[in-house]
Amino acid sequence: MTAEIAVAAEAGQDGMPLRAFSRSLPMALLRCRESVMSRFRPMLREHGISEQQWRILRALTSDGPMRAGDLAADTLLSTPSVSRLLKSLAAKRMIRRGTSTEDLRAARITITDKGRRLVEAIAPLSEAIYAEISATIGARALDDLYRSLTTTTLRLGHEGVDGHK
Repeated sequence: MTAEIAVAAEAGQDGMPLRAFSRSLPMALLRCRESVMSRFRPMLREHGISEQQWRILRALTSDGPMRAGDLAADTLLSTPSVSRLLKSLAAKRMIRRGTSTEDLRAARITITDKGRRLVEAIAPLSEAIYAEISATIGARALDDLYRSLTTTTLRLGHEGVDGHK
């Protein structure tokens, strides 16, 4: 807890009211996330893949082979969740585990041709959803949202799911 938060917490004990629930930043971000993801989930479900599995395949497609820990950091999923997801993706033959050249104890995760084909099949559908979102809220508003989220993340610092920066 930072000194500023400790001071504010002490002030709160003196009757400082808690902000309205509607002004809770974490809740506003979660509501927005759910609004966005509700547009993607049906398409992912039609292809037999969860949003977490999609995150892993997208990260591997975009950033190339990586270790499970790096994959967890990239996808903002906990390490135990990534481990379970990798098992299910390996069973579907979407990913392959190999040996890391940097650390022989660590597995190097790569997307398979089958996984790549799934990403290629979903990509145009995903882009159509992005186009729909852009048309609904406006291209400028979407750009502003990306910029605002990026600026906020950079200014506040980025911590992963496991609490590590």
